[in-house]
Amino acid sequence: MRKLALSAVLAALVAGPALATELTIEVEGEGANGTIVIDMADDVAPNHVAQIARLAKEGAYDGVVFHRVIDGFMAQTGDVQFGKLGGDMRRAGMGGSELPDLKAEFSDVPFERGVVGMARAQNPDSANSQFFIMFAPGPFLNGQYTVVGHVVKGMDVVDKIKRGKGQNGAVIGQPDVMKKVTVSE
Repeated sequence: MRKLALSAVLAALVAGPALATELTIEVEGEGANGTIVIDMADDVAPNHVAQIARLAKEGAYDGVVFHRVIDGFMAQTGDVQFGKLGGDMRRAGMGGSELPDLKAEFSDVPFERGVVGMARAQNPDSANSQFFIMFAPGPFLNGQYTVVGHVVKGMDVVDKIKRGKGQNGAVIGQPDVMKKVTVSE
């Protein structure tokens, strides 16, 4: 019996997760320049990760700015509708993609430094394309927002993203931009 149980555990460890998605973001701007690599949480939020991966593969995130950046909290990006560099930045953060909004995939993964979460409106099932990267822990977000991954390389780049002003963190002038976003599985 012990041999059978051990075999089952070893088989599970060898099998591992079916997917291992990695998002690579090339950032350019007045603040940050470099590469951020995110290990996506396929096992925690499979639908959110699949939507981000699809948008990245389509090139939808290329040229999208970090439109909301709050020092000591997070940097938000991913508005593929209104957040393109050169667009009307007053609308950045109000849009999403043409894909449907996603049902929340809340988990017990805590919002720590480097965790990536899905942005949404007040409706928990309104996440679409926007996401944010945590500068510092945000336990008040735990169980309220979907965790989609964590930064495994380039937190030094994240830390240099141009900060916004005021309570909502709107970036004044030229925001830093996701020049190129690629996905690998």
